[in-house]
Amino acid sequence: MNKDSKIYVAGHNGMVGSAIVRKLQAEGYTNFVFRTSRELDLRDQKATADFFAIEKPEYVFLAAAKVGGILANKEQKGEYFYDNAMIELNVIHNAYKSGVKKLFFLGSSCIYPKFSEQPIKEEYLMTGHLEPTNDAYAVAKIAGIQMCKAYYEQYGFQSISVMPCNLYGPGDNFDPKTSHVLPALLHKVIEAKEHGDKEIVMWGTGKPKREFLYVDDVASACVFLMNSDVENDIFNVGMGDDIAIKDLLSLICEIVGFEGEITHDLEKPDGTPRKLLDVGKLHDLGWKHEIELREGIEKLYAWYTEHRDNK
Repeated sequence: MNKDSKIYVAGHNGMVGSAIVRKLQAEGYTNFVFRTSRELDLRDQKATADFFAIEKPEYVFLAAAKVGGILANKEQKGEYFYDNAMIELNVIHNAYKSGVKKLFFLGSSCIYPKFSEQPIKEEYLMTGHLEPTNDAYAVAKIAGIQMCKAYYEQYGFQSISVMPCNLYGPGDNFDPKTSHVLPALLHKVIEAKEHGDKEIVMWGTGKPKREFLYVDDVASACVFLMNSDVENDIFNVGMGDDIAIKDLLSLICEIVGFEGEITHDLEKPDGTPRKLLDVGKLHDLGWKHEIELREGIEKLYAWYTEHRDNK
């Protein structure tokens, strides 16, 4: 990308989209086109087609999506499938039709089989059954990956699909009903400390392991890959290391300063036992994360405190 290339970031107000914009601006890119979801419903085929026909961006970062935690994915499967599938179909197709030079597609590590061999390599995609609680969302994301692949094979349309591990950072969702595990736990610990609670309850056993990446790191990987010579491929993006949820909760308690007891609600599901991504393919290209887990949680805690106090 040239510094004056016209760049469309779909989902620019979201956690990942806003981080991509921050990274692009920091590197000197200046020519952006944005639309909020109110201004442009990417599920609307005609509206999306009209937007691309008029604006004709050169590069597209597709970070717009309907996302949520384990509970939301389980209870709103129809919405998660329809919204994400329609966004992907409309954006990818019209990006190709309007002459976009390269498209970046943000996937998810939940596309991989529930009991995948660890660490998970990109080639393990579609080699086993998905985690039932988020299978609808996963299939929608897989459809986006396959669409990018098909459009490259038939039309030569260039795209990069990225499968990040669990992401967190500024702009995160802290709603207990729809948030992902790290911000949900951080919110819970902060509330428990402020209320003077003697204990905190976590879902399940806490034994499953998860990998977490600060959102500014994934944005760095996105821009790095968009500027690479790779024409069509999928890449895992993560730290290459994971942590048990119970240990994550203990770390958050330590950072926030909550000294109460941790108890378990064993009626709640654990989800996939482990999701550690093999990030060797991206490392071989020359990219590696910069922000370690403790530092990232400290940054998010500070952001959350400042954001809440400034409301």
